Amino acid sequence: MIHEDLSEFAAQLPPLRAIAGLDFGDKTIGVAVSDTFLSVATPLDTVRRKKFGLDADALTKMLTGRDIAGLVLGLPRNMDGTEGPRCQSTRAFARNLSNRPDFANIPITFWDERLSTVAAERALLEADTSRRRRAEVIDHVAAGYILQGALDRLRYLKAET
Repeated sequence: MIHEDLSEFAAQLPPLRAIAGLDFGDKTIGVAVSDTFLSVATPLDTVRRKKFGLDADALTKMLTGRDIAGLVLGLPRNMDGTEGPRCQSTRAFARNLSNRPDFANIPITFWDERLSTVAAERALLEADTSRRRRAEVIDHVAAGYILQGALDRLRYLKAET
């Protein structure tokens, strides 16, 4: 089930289970996972996009055994907050994913990913990462930034209750 509201998403999450963050792009899907306490996001890997079925199979294979309870997809809004074609593509990917048996019972939500790739690039530059290595890891590092933002908000929502 897809949730627009993060608090509705949080209500669907069982305790002590990890969630995954996805940075969905035209050519790649960056993947990050959280710990079971939903406090730290860790970049995992990048899926080279082909066709939806193959992409979904690759995600299933990558996330199997990690006991993932939910997915957070980065929503690439325009800088003025409006949604363009990339947001529509991300939402369509989420709908298609939620219709697959492997993901049918996993709640999905979105997180505003504006500037996540910029932040990831800056962190990699500060770590003196080579240009080639940055190109290899930028997508799953960006997924880590997306997921960490959602985890921080989830922690704040939990503290409110």
